Amino acid sequence: MIKLFSTITLSISAFFVSAQSTELCIPQSTQFDPALLTADKTIRVSSDAAQMIQNSSALFNGNVTITSQNSMISANVAQMDDNGKQVTASGDVLYRDQALQIESQGVELNSDLQLLQMQDTEYQFKDIAGRGSAGLLSLSGEQGLRLEQVSFTTCPKGGEDWKMFASEIVIGKDSPFGEAYNTNFYVGGVPVFWLPYFAFPVTAGRQSGLLFPNIGSSSRTGIEYEQPLYWNIAPNYDATISPRLMTNRGIQLKTEFRYLFSQSQGEVQLEYLPKDIDTDTQDERYFYRYLHQGKISDNWNLNIDFSGISDDNYIVDLGSDYYNRADTHLYRQAGVSYYSSNLDFSMNFRDFEVVGDHPDVYRALPEMKLNYGADLGQYVDFTLASEAAYFENSLDSKPNSFRVHIEPSLSLPYQRAWGELLAEVSLLQTYYEQELPRETASPLDASVSRTIGQGRLYGSLIFEQEDLVLDSKYLFTIEPKVQYLYTSFEEQDNIGLYDTTPLLTTFNNLFRGQEFTGLDRINDNNQITLGATARLVDQQNREKLTLSVGQIFHLQDSKLISSVREDNRSALAAEFDWQVNQRWFLHSDIQVATQTQKVERSSVATEYRIDDNKLIQMNHRYIRDLSGEEINQFGVTASWPINQKWHWVGRVYRDANLSRTTESFTGIQYDSCCWALRVTYQRSLSNRFDAIGLRTTDEFESGIALQFIIKGIGSRRSNSDILEQGMFGYRQPYVLN
Repeated sequence: MIKLFSTITLSISAFFVSAQSTELCIPQSTQFDPALLTADKTIRVSSDAAQMIQNSSALFNGNVTITSQNSMISANVAQMDDNGKQVTASGDVLYRDQALQIESQGVELNSDLQLLQMQDTEYQFKDIAGRGSAGLLSLSGEQGLRLEQVSFTTCPKGGEDWKMFASEIVIGKDSPFGEAYNTNFYVGGVPVFWLPYFAFPVTAGRQSGLLFPNIGSSSRTGIEYEQPLYWNIAPNYDATISPRLMTNRGIQLKTEFRYLFSQSQGEVQLEYLPKDIDTDTQDERYFYRYLHQGKISDNWNLNIDFSGISDDNYIVDLGSDYYNRADTHLYRQAGVSYYSSNLDFSMNFRDFEVVGDHPDVYRALPEMKLNYGADLGQYVDFTLASEAAYFENSLDSKPNSFRVHIEPSLSLPYQRAWGELLAEVSLLQTYYEQELPRETASPLDASVSRTIGQGRLYGSLIFEQEDLVLDSKYLFTIEPKVQYLYTSFEEQDNIGLYDTTPLLTTFNNLFRGQEFTGLDRINDNNQITLGATARLVDQQNREKLTLSVGQIFHLQDSKLISSVREDNRSALAAEFDWQVNQRWFLHSDIQVATQTQKVERSSVATEYRIDDNKLIQMNHRYIRDLSGEEINQFGVTASWPINQKWHWVGRVYRDANLSRTTESFTGIQYDSCCWALRVTYQRSLSNRFDAIGLRTTDEFESGIALQFIIKGIGSRRSNSDILEQGMFGYRQPYVLN
């Protein structure tokens, strides 16, 4: 009998366990020692006094303890009848097992009917938050558990900030759901809503049901209410359906479907607004995205990322969980890939949905790459990089092209603990078949064959020395690097630009030897690159400081017309990361034109961090010329607890050139052990597109969001990182190994 009751009780516990958060209140309960339980199905009874009645009944008085292999019952008085088939206990009854503790005025057990009943109970879960009371607790081996006049809360005694009352709760035998009837929910003693019936899960697995709503207000949507509904279709399928009411725009339906198999996973998102009442035309608006990642076989993979929107301002007006308002292109790509020890192959179809008045990019339909590597004897390595792609543009004024590229290379690598030496020669052979516009004259040629030779010598050394720094032992390393690169010249103005843009002059790009991404422009080189990296490593092999500096020196001018070189040397590029102590971090990178002594690009970020909830970050970003504009921005991000229950976060970004704040964000959260309330406010540039597709730069929008969480029901966590919201989400500024 005791075993039966304990099994059902653990099922009730599982419902509450599945909804707990680590921040919940853990109440104190009577100590329970599992070692006191019996080792088999026998029941052991102890008391101050015992009396046998006609060899079939027994009466126990004073400090009665009934122990089974799963639980213990304590009472003032207990009586066993019918050779132990019926047990009745009364007076300060206390039921205990490893998950639950119940106080009651009486308990009755009948093994023939497989029935247990307790009156006027107060229950409390152990190790997790959750307690309440029930006027009657009835457990049947055939019908399951039934509670009458039951209450539940995750708050501590005397601080019931929220509580639920139900006239009846029924949990059928082996049922994954419980059913509650005539349920009232109270917050601060005030009834907030009533449900005549609702079902809830009683297992730790995923179950269908309502999730917590999202409530907010903004100048774009007005007051909005979003109610997610989770549908657990199957163990490897689920969906979330979220109707969203916006007073300024109407009712939108957001859906997410996910699937998971042993070799693949994916999700489908679909958002649909049938009529936007805030627009003159009141057109329908939609967003869709399909994402798939999976293995076809041991060496073959399949990946798909395909998105689309109804109009340029969809993300700006209605928001997105997958894209940022500053994004100008949405992915539309699918591909298969093969990997082995010496050979890898990929075929991708790459397309984009262009947002706003931006130049239409080329789509690759398809793009195939084949790379092979092998050792030719003990000292020589051979690699072959090849590519075939067809580039297509939707504009009639733009050419389309088929491109084939083959790049064999021979290298002599020599690597030791003290450094590295490398000699490499490559042949870059590219063939273009270009489809030129018929109605306009073009400087391009229909067929182009380009052959370029390249040689590279690279060397690096590692110098190490242990030394004391502020009475602590550190390993100090300096790694000088030098590279000579020669690339032959061939005129390329008769080739279109399909996947090529200029590279930034960062430290990592200095040793690439190319000024462009892609293959449409390969600049001629006769240059030497010098660089060095210094590191400070502690006794736990953790980098405390890294400094990298480098520059390219051109031995002759580039003959390529598309080259962006202006001097006989590149900008001086430097990167710096420093963990000052356990709480202070500093990161900076800078590119300086040494001929003019002017900073071309720079970023600086410093952070004071105690933990994830206590941090202050300050940063600055500068770009001398970005599409004809100078960028000069300052930002401050902070997260700090006010006291044990109140927490504040804030962020502000300011444009120094325009003397205006581009984004401000602040939020405050109250977090107790049984409920949480979060309020956030944000004001930022709207980034809306006008009728011709140009972004507005003077229009701002603001919004307020409210989130209320009752811990223990439908909430898997109480605190999300609200610093990641907004245009400028929080990121750790440093990169240290």
